[in-house]
Amino acid sequence: QVQLVESGGGLVQPGGSLRLSCAASGSIFIINAMSWYRQAPGKQRELVAAITSGGSTNYADSVKGRFTISRGNAKNTVYLQMNSLKPEDTAVYYCKLTTTSSDWFKLDYWGQGTQVTVSS
Repeated sequence: QVQLVESGGGLVQPGGSLRLSCAASGSIFIINAMSWYRQAPGKQRELVAAITSGGSTNYADSVKGRFTISRGNAKNTVYLQMNSLKPEDTAVYYCKLTTTSSDWFKLDYWGQGTQVTVSS
């Protein structure tokens, strides 16, 4: 079993900052990538940022220059530093872990989600 535990969401004023954390645990053979998605009410889930095991990153255009994704020293933890937050960043943020199993299957795991609300 693989578990993802997210933390760091909350209520923040426009222009403020938050840092999300996601820690993976359990039977993980190979981590290919870790990423953050978000889903606002009435909208589809969208990719916010991703980081590969080699450290390559990519971001949604809407967050470039404001959000930074990084991995912890243990490599099974991922962070999302969110600066200059806007009301349109309000959503439930989900952590996703992309792995390869010991029998070479690609497996994805999702966290439970953490609410981010940007409002004055």
